[in-house]
Amino acid sequence: MSTQSDLLTSEHRAAAQGGTPAIEIVGLTKTYGTADTKAVDDVSLSVPAGTVFGFLGPNGAGKTTTIKILAGLLSATSGQTRLNGFDVVRRRSAAMEQFGAVLEGSRNVYWTLSAWQNLLYFGRLKGMRTPAARARAEVLLKGLDLWDRRDEKVGGYSRGMQQKVAIAAALIADPPIVLLDEPTLGLDVEATRTVKDWIHRLAREEGRTILLTTHQMNVVEEVCDRVAVIRKGRVIADLPTEELLGQFRQRDRYEIRVEGELPGLDLPEGFTATSREGATTISGRVADPQEVYTLVDRLRERRAVVQSLSQLQPDLEDVFLALTKERADG
Repeated sequence: MSTQSDLLTSEHRAAAQGGTPAIEIVGLTKTYGTADTKAVDDVSLSVPAGTVFGFLGPNGAGKTTTIKILAGLLSATSGQTRLNGFDVVRRRSAAMEQFGAVLEGSRNVYWTLSAWQNLLYFGRLKGMRTPAARARAEVLLKGLDLWDRRDEKVGGYSRGMQQKVAIAAALIADPPIVLLDEPTLGLDVEATRTVKDWIHRLAREEGRTILLTTHQMNVVEEVCDRVAVIRKGRVIADLPTEELLGQFRQRDRYEIRVEGELPGLDLPEGFTATSREGATTISGRVADPQEVYTLVDRLRERRAVVQSLSQLQPDLEDVFLALTKERADG
């Protein structure tokens, strides 16, 4: 069983790496109404430059509130937030120049304007000269497969296309930090792949820092260097992605495929059986692998034909569900 100290190591890692973190959050708290209603509760995070950082949690956990405080859209009750060393409150103007953002549930662009007009507008808003904004807009729209429809009003686009324009608007001024709150929401598989490729290029080739929230765990596992999990306003895990997965490998899943159906089978706790197309798949997690072999012996005693036995490594969705369930039960 992983302890909370095992899962919360960001401060020690930041101190070891040295330098100014791209994103730094210290003791951040946001209270609504009475002191008993805390959307964010004493959150501290440190994100090194060039990192793709996954910020995960159930709905209402405090992710979007935290991002809106970073973006200067909400005021914190207490705590500090800094972007590339600039305090979001005390050095607001300099801090706002450090990032571009796509916020979930918000109209990040103007629907009555075309994609081209939106990008030029946001470029000028960020202080870009028109020639530079036009050149950058062309690169972004072509990269996101929107160039041929650049002169159409955004309000007539599909949800996925609107999200692409929002992403382009966030990137128009080449910010060193990008805050992406559910950027793949509403996108089809091809568009999601385009966004993932952009995230990879921005971080790996251009050294930008990405803070990403999403409910698509496969996206996080594919692109994120590190992951923090927040629940009820408090961070319950903060580790490099592979290290976080490693914390749960002692509870690997096993899958047994058996020929035919097995009605009335008595399974160990945590195992389930599904019958389909003339076969039964039994799967579950165990702390001791011997339990799996004991189950196989029991199946053979019933004269069941065991077709395969596989050990399945946990994916990020397994870890996320285990973490949030543990803290809920505990």
